[in-house]
Amino acid sequence: MKNVLRTGVLVFGITLFVSTSSFGQSENRGERKKRPTFAQLLEKMDANEDGKLSKKEVKGPLKEHFDKVDEDEDGFITEEEFKKAPKPKRKERE
Repeated sequence: MKNVLRTGVLVFGITLFVSTSSFGQSENRGERKKRPTFAQLLEKMDANEDGKLSKKEVKGPLKEHFDKVDEDEDGFITEEEFKKAPKPKRKERE
């Protein structure tokens, strides 16, 4: 009787562990962060609301690659420049 109870608890524990870990992984599998739209960036970063982004206003990866995106080198990123910008490369997993 003791062995049956111990086996039942063990099987239940393993089943619970496997089901929760596989469920958690399947939710995020295949999902990637989508590139924000220019409108979303303006909403978050365009402090002076002029419809374009200056180097002082941007942050994150866009700030790191500002000069590549600002094709006409006027110090601002417009919607057209943003649309033409190269898509960021995915980081390699270690």
